[in-house]
Amino acid sequence: MSELVRVLVADDQALVRGSFRVLVDSTPGFTVVGEAGTGVEAVAVARREQPDVVLMDVRMPEMDGIEATRLICDGEETAGVRVLILTTFDLDAYVYAALRAGASGFLLKDAPPADLLAAIRVVAAGDALLAPTVTRRLIAEFARRPPPQPARPLPSTLDAVTEREREVLALIARGLSNTEIASHLRLSLPTVKTHVGHLLGKLDARDRAQLVVVAYETGVVSAAVP
Repeated sequence: MSELVRVLVADDQALVRGSFRVLVDSTPGFTVVGEAGTGVEAVAVARREQPDVVLMDVRMPEMDGIEATRLICDGEETAGVRVLILTTFDLDAYVYAALRAGASGFLLKDAPPADLLAAIRVVAAGDALLAPTVTRRLIAEFARRPPPQPARPLPSTLDAVTEREREVLALIARGLSNTEIASHLRLSLPTVKTHVGHLLGKLDARDRAQLVVVAYETGVVSAAVP
């Protein structure tokens, strides 16, 4: 990406916000355009500054990061803003809710600085951060839980989705990359990318993370290829 990646840091701890700001601002190609100490502030600053990516903590006063994420991702004026949830192992239960709210992925707070910067780039580019091993472990856990009632309408039917696209969708929900899906299904990488593009359009999903949510909440994930 040739242009600056504009980042909003939302965390209720000033020291954490400051640390992230120093890291991001000192890295070529990145700039922090705002900070927020509450969920309410995060939504307000996102609307005003239109960042590319919001680094969103989950536990914040006034409004938690999940609701703030939902408002940002559902808002017309912030439709192009991506949210990267920062979490810890003891917050695993929140990750599924974050994906349902529209987050493009999540990262552990103790991740190395290089991983955080890479994650910001991935999300800013319009991709979902669902590849790391820890993500697969969490996704597998969510798949074993009864899904909550959808916070947003789901596609009323999957009739438009082909059998091959269902297979691809199920494998996406299990955390496989396009390359891994191509190998698993013995397809070319361009073919897999085409299937993913069709799924995004047919299911009205903004990114790969929302495809994961749809897969779980429509039961497609149970039909995944072992």
